[in-house]
Amino acid sequence: MRDIILINKKRSNHYYYFNKLNGLSIRAEYPGSIEPFWAKEGPELLDISITNYCEKKCSFCYRNSSTNGKHMSLEEYQSILIQLKNTHTYQIALGGGNPNQHPNFIEILRMTREDYGIVPSYTTNGMGLTEEILEASKLYCGAVAVSYYEPIGEFIKALTKIKNMKIKTNVHYLLTSESIDNAIKLIESEPKYLEGINSIIFLNYKPVGENSDERLLLKLNSRVKDFFDAINNHDLRKFKIGFDSCSVSGIVKYLDYNPIFIDSCEAGRFSAFISEDLKLYPCSFMESILNGIDLRKNSICDSWLESEEFVALRDSIHSNQCYKVCLFARDCVGGCPIFREINLC
Repeated sequence: MRDIILINKKRSNHYYYFNKLNGLSIRAEYPGSIEPFWAKEGPELLDISITNYCEKKCSFCYRNSSTNGKHMSLEEYQSILIQLKNTHTYQIALGGGNPNQHPNFIEILRMTREDYGIVPSYTTNGMGLTEEILEASKLYCGAVAVSYYEPIGEFIKALTKIKNMKIKTNVHYLLTSESIDNAIKLIESEPKYLEGINSIIFLNYKPVGENSDERLLLKLNSRVKDFFDAINNHDLRKFKIGFDSCSVSGIVKYLDYNPIFIDSCEAGRFSAFISEDLKLYPCSFMESILNGIDLRKNSICDSWLESEEFVALRDSIHSNQCYKVCLFARDCVGGCPIFREINLC
């Protein structure tokens, strides 16, 4: 039963269930209690950039990753894992940059799963997927996601490598005003190369980083409703469709949904981000607007509970004015609390 985690979170008045085998996580409030607003014990999911190295230099990269990107040291990464015993964190999303290009990537996967009982997953641009890395991914990871990009042939080659290893495979697709037409085609035509994947996860574009462009905001395209209509009509037996929480305002406006399965923005409430230089943020997109909390001087737990950055964000979400005027506010909790311009309502 070590693959089944059930935690009684007394400080937050809820239970947390996590199945390491299939990734199912359930958060349930105590009988008679309201749904928990945040996990006072610590983040249930951590997004960790172990490197800012990346070979592709995509123009839309909000982290400005490049071949000059810095790696987090193995010792620094382990210092994070040691602290997570106190925060009840059982999932880590490894990112970058291209995380599988970290020189100690296989050891990072092994250490995370074997030594600390935490399930790692990661997102890759598809480059550098050696046989050894794929074997380690199959052995230790909950899932691997491939970023959708052009040229499509390179993307398909990487996707096929991972699928052939029988690893749970997701596709991350960045939704912009320019890419939404192709997204609709993908959903409606269901190309053969998507057979066998677990899901496509659509990511709402945020105008963050040196190369940000507000003309790419999703809401500027008139086909947003067409996109969600295509999802409403999609046969989920072919592959599942998911979203980042930054898309929640569009989900509640356009999709047929069950509120039980909706996650609004969890930054600073149930999740957090750590950069490769060991700084803690509520989410990775806040790296450009906050200095970050230096984890060489502060603990994850204390920063989560008491830091000005995390407390202020939770207060902002909790006092959202949408509750007064919108029927969907209870489910979307106001959408993105930082970059209001990305909201689709």
